[in-house]
Amino acid sequence: MSGACASRDSPSGSHQLLCCGGLRTDYIITARGETRLMEMGGNALYAAAGAKVWLERVAILARIGESYPLGWLDDLRAYGFDVRGIRRVPGPQDHRTFYAYLDENTRVDTEPAKHFARLGFELPAALRDYVHSTPGQDDPHRYEPLAFTPEDFELYFTVQRDTPDSPLPTAHSTETSGVECRKSAVGLHIAPSSIRTQRYLPEAARRYGVRVVSADPGERAMQPALMPYVEEMLAQVDIFLPSDQEAESLFRDEPAEMDARRCAEWFANRGPSVVVLKLGADGALVHERGSGRFWHVPALPVRVVDVTGAGDAFCGGFMADFIKHGDPVRAAIAGSVSASFAVQDYGPRAILGATREEINSRTAWLRERITAV
Repeated sequence: MSGACASRDSPSGSHQLLCCGGLRTDYIITARGETRLMEMGGNALYAAAGAKVWLERVAILARIGESYPLGWLDDLRAYGFDVRGIRRVPGPQDHRTFYAYLDENTRVDTEPAKHFARLGFELPAALRDYVHSTPGQDDPHRYEPLAFTPEDFELYFTVQRDTPDSPLPTAHSTETSGVECRKSAVGLHIAPSSIRTQRYLPEAARRYGVRVVSADPGERAMQPALMPYVEEMLAQVDIFLPSDQEAESLFRDEPAEMDARRCAEWFANRGPSVVVLKLGADGALVHERGSGRFWHVPALPVRVVDVTGAGDAFCGGFMADFIKHGDPVRAAIAGSVSASFAVQDYGPRAILGATREEINSRTAWLRERITAV
């Protein structure tokens, strides 16, 4: 497996993060019982927004159908994202995502009628035939219609190759010198998506010069029956960023109890050099395989409005910093800062509107509270 080449001591140069995943239309019931309908969302957007706090060059890789609002693409361009990796596919497609938060750390994405009814609200017409947010993502044998594929990545690379200032290396390069790595690094983050995308996109990305690959598996993939495919994916990535609930789901049939440390070690032993277990309001557990060390990075104590996208923003912030510095603890601080902005408003607005003063203040607060565990 290719190792991460990001420099620990030279943040300068041309760096780019590619955020692959979904662009969605969100229907949300918050833990406080508030509803938000037809919000611009999706894990690719939140990861890209989290990265944008730290990095100028951020691209979104996703598929959209004819029903995706074209005005939202204009919004993404206005935010400064590279949208050339967003591919339109025929047909209306289903971009709906429903989340009902039972508390700030627990959500469900099924049975919207039941959850609207408990609040005394009528089910929105747009959700009448809704099943769940990720149909087909757990199928290891085929790509669902909105799954980003290796062929989609190659099309994006072709567009980038024709751009004079593109930081992407030459196609099919297999080695990059240390000097080149310090000056320029390209990372790929794969947000929760089709399990086939997570298994096969890393290899395609490395063929086109991407040096650091991370994956956030998503709840549909983390099932005991899919463990062989999860292990196959782990062998392909440098950084693995599951939530504690996803880890618990994967190991729920194991006879021995798998606590957070054991889960992180299990994942790391199958490929990733860094594993970060996202713990919701309790922060994150960072494990570096090479040193065998663990660190706890807390969550920032901010007023929570909506936690949708916080985990994705964490991943984007983590990867944006990691491809520049190569330090997993520093990167986890960046991820936690990005997530802290995500929970303060609906959609990506608070993340993308973060000021440098706020970013620096939150970073300094976290640096004083990192603990080795």
